[in-house]
Amino acid sequence: MAQLTSFMQVSVDGCYADATGDMSFAHRDDDESRAFMTENAMGGGMLVFGRVTYEQMAQYWPTALAAENAPAAAASINAMPKVVFSRTLKQTTWQNSRVVKGELVREIRKLKAESKVGIAILGSGSVVAALARENLIDRYQLMIVPVVLGDGKRFLEGVETRPRLTLEKSRTFRNGNVFVTYRGG
Repeated sequence: MAQLTSFMQVSVDGCYADATGDMSFAHRDDDESRAFMTENAMGGGMLVFGRVTYEQMAQYWPTALAAENAPAAAASINAMPKVVFSRTLKQTTWQNSRVVKGELVREIRKLKAESKVGIAILGSGSVVAALARENLIDRYQLMIVPVVLGDGKRFLEGVETRPRLTLEKSRTFRNGNVFVTYRGG
């Protein structure tokens, strides 16, 4: 069975976006962070998105700017198969992408059972929360950004269970970000 990993950038107070949906707080670009993100993107596998995150990613990664700024990451991300869960999106334009309109939990269980490669959810807060409620996420990767938003869209909003998480690794960056990986269970 394929492992399902969630990667999310969050503020210290647990928000992945501010109250207006803006996520620019997470863009703390420096050489160390870019190198890490590139390395993390080179893992291969399949990517899963909700519609909003998919549309944001599809506006950047297939562009010449992405190829110039992060050539290895852009090539890897563009080549990976991508699944976007949406009830409203009619079609995809990003290579190797497809829309799934079926019930999220059932479809993820099916993907995990059938996939021979790891599956990663990038962002997509509502998708992650829905899957966490069903204990379907095997690993949580969090990039904690040293900013307090005060109000916003909370990571794992509505999750009432208390899954037991085990720290696998952590790393502190010079820009103040802290990356942690927790094993779900």
